[in-house]
Amino acid sequence: MSRYLFFILMLSFSATDASEQTSSKDSHDLAYSLGASLGERLRLEVPDLQIRALLEGLEHAYQGKPLALDDARIEQILAQHEAQASIDAQVPESEKALAAEQLFLSTEKAKAGVRELTDGILLTELAPGSGQKPQANDQVQVNYVGRLPDGTIFDQSTQPQWFRLDSVISGWRNALQQMPTGAKWRLVIPSAQAYAADGAGELIAPYTPLVFEIELLDSRH
Repeated sequence: MSRYLFFILMLSFSATDASEQTSSKDSHDLAYSLGASLGERLRLEVPDLQIRALLEGLEHAYQGKPLALDDARIEQILAQHEAQASIDAQVPESEKALAAEQLFLSTEKAKAGVRELTDGILLTELAPGSGQKPQANDQVQVNYVGRLPDGTIFDQSTQPQWFRLDSVISGWRNALQQMPTGAKWRLVIPSAQAYAADGAGELIAPYTPLVFEIELLDSRH
């Protein structure tokens, strides 16, 4: 936080040179910039933070109002948070990612209409199909959307695409061999059936499960 205090002090030294016409806008922009910087840091450090409570505590302290918690309780909570943050920092990133993956897969598996295929792949049928099922070395024509666990789209087709099943991730290969032509499925693919510990560049982190909506349009030898 010291860099923010330094920033405020530097602004105060130059405030006498600012015109009255711009002072209101400058004050707003300063407050917004400080909020944005603090928000970005807190988003990374405390992703589940209750924003309303944060703003309430900030407002009470800044305006000198009575606080909802006494000093002893605040110090206790902050000390517990710092201790837990220190413990979390010592856990390898791979373990955190694997734990997050298991939680995500468990949540997805519990949803209505989900069934499990081989190797932990989770399937939800969005539309049935009645055509032939592809073989391991076939080519398939598909429409698809690929998402990360948070819903971010990392890949999608803009028109039907052809792929060889022996050239795609194993999660696709295993699932599509059980998929009749004409069907549309939602697949949750564990990282072990996708990019595993390697990830895929900056788009897909290691140990990231992937979610695909796939429509199988055609297949051929």
